[in-house]
Order: sequence, then structure tokens, then C-alpha cells
Amino acid sequence: MRRLLLSGFSCLALAGCAVGPDFHKPQVKAPSTWRSTQPPAESRVTTATVDPAWWKLFNDPELTRLETEVASSSLDLKVAGLRLMQSQAERRIASAAQMPHMEANASYARERASTNGVLGLLGTMEQQMAGSVASGTQGFGPTALPGSVGNPSFNLPQYGMNASWEVDFWGHVRRQVEAATAAVHASEEMRRDTLVSLMAETAQDYIDLRATQTQLGILEHNIQIARNSVNLTTLRFQQGAATRLDVAEATGQLHTFNARLAPLEAQVTHLLNALSFLVAREPGALDAELGKPREIPVAPATVPLGLPSELAERRPDIRMAADRLHAATASIGVAIADFFPRVTLSGSLDIQALQFSGLGSWASRQYGFGPTATLPIFEGGRLTGQLHLRKSQQQEAATMFQRTVLKAWQEIDDAMADFTAAQRRHDELSEAVHENEIAVETAKMQYVQGSSDFLNVLTLQNALLSSQSALVDATAHVSVAVTNLYRAVGGGWQDFYPDTRHDRKHT
Repeated sequence: MRRLLLSGFSCLALAGCAVGPDFHKPQVKAPSTWRSTQPPAESRVTTATVDPAWWKLFNDPELTRLETEVASSSLDLKVAGLRLMQSQAERRIASAAQMPHMEANASYARERASTNGVLGLLGTMEQQMAGSVASGTQGFGPTALPGSVGNPSFNLPQYGMNASWEVDFWGHVRRQVEAATAAVHASEEMRRDTLVSLMAETAQDYIDLRATQTQLGILEHNIQIARNSVNLTTLRFQQGAATRLDVAEATGQLHTFNARLAPLEAQVTHLLNALSFLVAREPGALDAELGKPREIPVAPATVPLGLPSELAERRPDIRMAADRLHAATASIGVAIADFFPRVTLSGSLDIQALQFSGLGSWASRQYGFGPTATLPIFEGGRLTGQLHLRKSQQQEAATMFQRTVLKAWQEIDDAMADFTAAQRRHDELSEAVHENEIAVETAKMQYVQGSSDFLNVLTLQNALLSSQSALVDATAHVSVAVTNLYRAVGGGWQDFYPDTRHDRKHT
């Protein structure tokens, strides 16, 4: 009978429905092509498949090594991994409610009951005649032992086990597990989103470092030119071919150039420290490896971004928003199930005896089993308030999903515009540098020939330095725009944290 009863409840539980709304993966509307007003340029966006290790497109071994080290050493990723482990533990806790709960117990007590307490209703305090007991002045039951004061002490050892299992008629437990599973998936996406940001940040810091080092090289070259100009004007002044004003102007320009060194050197230190932090190392740890100047990583000729329709499956923050919506939807089912009866099957088997020698006897057994049903009757509005709360949280999650998708499209569109603008600026500055170099050389020749004053040379040299610095900045901005494009489309996590979910709709 016990087996039949348990089997019957099991069948009912399996056949029971899970109350509350079922989650359906929201659809993301996407254009057929990326919106870009890009003129003919050296680097162009394509819809080819995205390379997960997009930083390799720059063909810079140092950058590739840094990205790999960040993925394995970043403290931010370790924190995200620990949060994932916490959510997995919470899901395991929720899943445990689907299984029977069993526990073993054992106890021993040396007891003596008070004859002046509740026992007085069952036994007499001393020997009495039957008539006296029957008169109601003494309780019914056994009397104290002859010659003793009160009731005797006794041993009470026992051991056994208890078991219970909630029959999940309304899906209360199943919805809890569903919500916990969705929370695990959201934690996975949070870790992936952290990785995407770190990969882009590492590339950007590295590009900025190389750009700043290049700026330093240009400045040092111009300082040498300014130093030569001071020597030249001083010599010409001594020969009577130049004025004291020319010497002062040349010397002033040299000091102006020297003043620009310190901020650039400090910026190099900041970027080296930032990269050290990203790989979880102390400040200055990368000075020997990255301190030597190298060329700025140049943007690739083609920038494959995949199809716009793939955005929702690639960007971790969109996937995370969908998982949070899933968890909020499942929580509504938990709240609705709280209104329905909850049935628990429980049973116990114990061995109890007044002497230790009796614990081995089957006659010392005691047991009990059967179902228990509880139905909330009056909760003071708690269950209704909880249901309203869960519905409001689900609406918030749905709104946040829409916001995340819209923000993603905005970031991509902005990144596209920045990429186009950076390339146009780079092209114009390339021409400006070329023309300024010609102008400086022409002015120097005219000054030496005496057909122009030295102020014109200084003015043109300042213009050349400014355009050279701007060109370096523009070159770096084109490469940084590429990193921002890959951050916007959510690239960079697939090789490190591959997606093992094949059916995200019903997972």
C-alpha cells in the first residue's frame, strides 16, 4: 500500500502543471545591413563572420599576448567567476527541493518526570486506596514506587530516520529551479560581458600607450631640431647675420618643447600601470616588456562584424537581460503557486527503548507515515503583495531588455560614426603633415638665404609639430574605433567562455 500510495502521488506530481506564465525568448528586430556612411577608405566594415580573437587583426604579438594574459589573470574576471559559482550553488540549493529529504537521528536522555507537574494528572503522588483515587483528588494512572519519593529516573535511548518529499503539484519547486537556472545563465553572461569590456579596454590602453610613445619620439625629434635652431641662431648672431630676438625666440621654443615632455612621460607611466592592473600585476611590472616604443597597431583593411541579425546572440548584455527576464517570469509562477495547497509526504521509523539492551529488538520500533496538506487561508495580503511584486519585477526586466537592445544599437551606430570620422580626420591630417614638412624646409632655406625672418621658421615648426601630434592621435583613434566596434557587437568571449546552451528558449 505504501508503494502504491507513493507511486500514485509521483504520477500526480509529474502530471501536474506549473502555474504562472511560460517564458518565451523575446525577439530582437535587426536591420539587414549595418548603417554606415563610410566613404572609400583604407579600412572598411564587412558582414563577414566575426573572428572571436579580433585583436589578432592588428598583427601585433605584444597585444595578442596581453589579451591572453588578461583573460587568464584579470581580477575582475575572477570576481565574475566567483559570482557564477555562487549562482550555481543557489541553483543546486533550489534543485534539492525536488528530491526527498532524509535524515538520520540518534539521541539519549536520562529523564525524570515531575510528579507535581503534568504527570500528576496521570499518576498519584503516593499510595492511595482505590476509592481515594477514584474520588478525583488524585490522577488516574500508576503510582510512585513504594518507599520512593516521586517518580523514578529512567533511560531513553533511540535512533531512526525521517523522510519527507513535497509533491510539486503546481510547479512551485520547478519554477524556483527554472528561475535559479536562468540566474546562473545571467551570471555566465555577466562574466562574458566583463571579458568583452576587458578585451576592448586592454587593446585601447595598448594603442594609447604606443601612440603616446610615438608622440614622445616626435617631440624629442623636434626638441633636437629646436636645439639645432638655437645653435644656428646663436652662431648667426655672433656673425652679425641674426638679431638677439632670433636667439631669444629659438631658445623660448626649445623650452616650450621641453615642457611638453613631462606630461607625456607621465601618461606613459599611467598606461603601463593600467595594463599592469589589467593583468593583475603590480605597477611597473610591464615596464621592461612594453617600455620600448613600437609602432601604433594599424587598423585592418577589413573589419568583419557579422550580420546585424546575430547581435542578440553575440552581445552578452542582451543575453543577460533575456536571462534576467526569464528568471523574473519564472518567479511569477512561484508566487502564484503559493496560493495553492502544498502536499508533503513524510514518514519516520525509530527504535526506542528504556534500556540499551532493547535497542536491538524489532519490538522497540515505532513509525509513522502519511501525507500532510497545507493551504494558506489568511496571510494578511502577503501573498497578494508578493505576486504584485513579482509581476512588477517581470515588467521591469522586460523594459530593461528593451533598453539594453536599444542601447546596443546606439553604441554600434556611434562606433560606426566614430570609425568613419576617425579615418576622414586621419586622411586630412596626413596631407597637413606633408604640406607642413615642405613649408618648414622652405622657410629654413629662406632664413639661411636671408629672405625670411626666423619667426616664420618657428611658426611653421610649431604648426608641423601640432599636425604631427594630431596625426599620431588620429592614427590611434582609427585603431581605437575598431576596438569600440568589436566591443559594441560583443566580440571577444567565444574562445574563452564558449556557449554550451543549444536551446536558450527552454533552458
